[in-house]
Amino acid sequence: MSPPRRAPEAGATLLVIAKEPVPGRVKTRLTPPFTPVEAARLAEAALADTLAVVAALPARRRVLVLDGRPGPWLPDGYEVLPQGEGGLDERIAAAFDACRGPALLVGMDTPQLTAGLLAPALAPDAWEGRAAWFGPAADGGFWALGLADPDPGLVRGVPMSTDRTGELQRRRLLEAGLTVRDLPVLRDVDTAEDAAEVAARTRGRFAAEHARLRQAVAR
Repeated sequence: MSPPRRAPEAGATLLVIAKEPVPGRVKTRLTPPFTPVEAARLAEAALADTLAVVAALPARRRVLVLDGRPGPWLPDGYEVLPQGEGGLDERIAAAFDACRGPALLVGMDTPQLTAGLLAPALAPDAWEGRAAWFGPAADGGFWALGLADPDPGLVRGVPMSTDRTGELQRRRLLEAGLTVRDLPVLRDVDTAEDAAEVAARTRGRFAAEHARLRQAVAR
């Protein structure tokens, strides 16, 4: 009997860009009320939730673009590439430059990410035409960016970490003649208020870790 044929993989490369969750280097705006160690635990939980969702999605490749070293939070099935040099725009551009064919990038700040939220960008017709996918963040940035043709010049030079980053990035895509398809607006976890709001709306390791830390503070 012939072995069953495997279904063909979807055409997109899925990228997660992240920092190693080291105390004092991640989620510094969570301190206070959280300590640097607690903030790093929340960052690790958010990253682990994100990686778990992406690991379950159909993809040509799954790539963690990492500033730091992988840890036990990294599931199987990922390639690990070091982040490039320079500002965030340069590092995102370098991540896309390592791809051939459609590529979709997400960060580690949205543990409420689900397969359903990304489903439109993974549909069979998602990349028809000169398509780009854009996931705006509530703070004015963006949480997802997908390019049918991953040209690093579409990101390089866009000012990052401002309340106009998303607007300027989306404009760059439109000015390049791309058809921009929008994903839902999500809230990044940057502050303690963000963390509480996101934890209340999701399940998973981040919500559990947030609840545990809140209980510890209340004792």
